Amino acid sequence: MGQAQGTTDKEVTLQNIQELYRKFASECPSGNLHLHEFKRIFGINSNSSEEESAYMENIFRSFDTNKDGHIDFLEYVAAVHLVLRGKLEDKLKWSFKVYDRDGNGCLDRMEVRHIVKIICKIKKHNDPDAPENIDDICNRIFELVDKNNDSQISLDEFIEGAEKDPWVMDQLKLDIGPCDWFIEQQNKE
Repeated sequence: MGQAQGTTDKEVTLQNIQELYRKFASECPSGNLHLHEFKRIFGINSNSSEEESAYMENIFRSFDTNKDGHIDFLEYVAAVHLVLRGKLEDKLKWSFKVYDRDGNGCLDRMEVRHIVKIICKIKKHNDPDAPENIDDICNRIFELVDKNNDSQISLDEFIEGAEKDPWVMDQLKLDIGPCDWFIEQQNKE
């Protein structure tokens, strides 16, 4: 899910939500989407790298807003809405939440490095020629985004930095593929 403004003109209607519920209920008869099911939806399997699996676990955690270990239908609808129709700022807030592993509202170098490392390894897995200078990327992100030089990135700094600098946006955005999956599911009978 790139941070670009909605890649589809489809409006999520009541009919879409009813169809979502029907498919959610058939895929998740317990009424909850568990991590292993979530990973399957995004194509994470035994052939996936450890980094890809860890990345999806972070994504799952961010959608599990009540932290009960599964995604219920309301959390699912909120996630689908964010993916399909979310505003850039909402997507950046969500990305920040994924980065902020300890939930303290600020990103330290370890948190940024953790996600950048995962993203770099995924890029490297998909393109062996992709650069993998994790420390250089983290240093540049902090130079460009940490305006008050306190070695932490606040949500405001994160959003402002991503919106102002295309390179920063490219480094901070979280790309996952639910949008295509969701549209494909809508086209199935």
